[in-house]
Amino acid sequence: MLSQDTIAIIKSTVPVLETHGTKITKRFYQIMFDSHPELLDIFNHANQKQGRQQTALANAVYAAAANIDQLEKILPVVKQIGHKHRGLGIKPEQYPIVGSCLLQAIKEVLGDAATDEIINAWGEAYGVIADAFIGVEDEMYKAAEQQKGGWSDFREFYIDQKIKESDVITSFYLKPVDKGDISSFLPGQYITIKVKPKDQKHTQLRQYSLSDAPGKDYYRISVKREDEVGEKAAGVVSNYLHHEANEGDTILLSAPAGDFALDTKKEAPIVLLSGGVGLTPMISMLNTVIEKQPNRDVTFIHAALNSDVHAMAEHVNNIAKQHNNVKKYVAYSDPTTSDRAEKNYDKEGFVTLDTLKDLVHDNQSEFYFCGPVPFMKAIYRNIKELGIPQEQIHYEFFGPAGELEE
Repeated sequence: MLSQDTIAIIKSTVPVLETHGTKITKRFYQIMFDSHPELLDIFNHANQKQGRQQTALANAVYAAAANIDQLEKILPVVKQIGHKHRGLGIKPEQYPIVGSCLLQAIKEVLGDAATDEIINAWGEAYGVIADAFIGVEDEMYKAAEQQKGGWSDFREFYIDQKIKESDVITSFYLKPVDKGDISSFLPGQYITIKVKPKDQKHTQLRQYSLSDAPGKDYYRISVKREDEVGEKAAGVVSNYLHHEANEGDTILLSAPAGDFALDTKKEAPIVLLSGGVGLTPMISMLNTVIEKQPNRDVTFIHAALNSDVHAMAEHVNNIAKQHNNVKKYVAYSDPTTSDRAEKNYDKEGFVTLDTLKDLVHDNQSEFYFCGPVPFMKAIYRNIKELGIPQEQIHYEFFGPAGELEE
């Protein structure tokens, strides 16, 4: 339990964190990786380079400070991060390392403003916050291991099938080497894979949404190959999977995780919106509804550049043809000549507010969406314009969580 003095000190630093938070977290990662290079094996280096990880951590620290006297308010954030930590294999003994490096970063960035009183208060507060994370993650580790087919840490799987879905997306069907049961999951959740490409110094971990319904004897992930574009480097793991990993090869997986999941206890209509490879958790949700809730209305809306990069189009088309409760809509922002000739899309351009007004006529609908951040921001804004309550809006970021409000 924190004293009122400590709480007051932490709250007094909120404006400072709002101003200098990202600078502090950027320095934090530099300090931590310099002093503990072994931790480079558990972080997504692309997110580090793009600054997404630093921003996400800054937002989490800011939220913790602002709610230090009511930490239950940030429990959803703790659980969301806890899922990612459990998938990555974060352990309790790593939290003191993080705390020490964070306090050093605060000292360096704030300089004389970081008095002993402030540093001591933050050290005490960090201990409370870390305990909250450790407790939540301990329960998650136990739940992952104790369910049927579950396991702790990482388990060896092999690539049973590798299927090209589009010019940039390939699906991988993964089965356990030990031929045992595999745990179920909620449609929308992800798995963490651990690989070490030959040209990489460190182990690489990435989290990919599962792209099929649960209850199979395999997990399926559908991975977009991230090519080098301008200053954006090529994706290390996605290119490894596309170009080097073959059927029969083994990779390590942690059990499914994630708090973005279809609520199959509800019967309300659902609207599934995706941009690019953001369709992977939506396909899992669509397949699950068809199998488990065949009478639940689904509107499947997908945005892509064109048919060359549009994965699983035929699968969704077939489902829409065979099931009266499913309607689908496709927007291509840059259709090919062939697309225009075949009229295999519904709109040239983007998914707009008018698009949603034309397709959705029930304010009771549950909305689920995923895709590139600009797409998600636009979709979120449009859904709010429709007057949809916040509790009916669900979304997933690929990578560190961000902000959709502008």
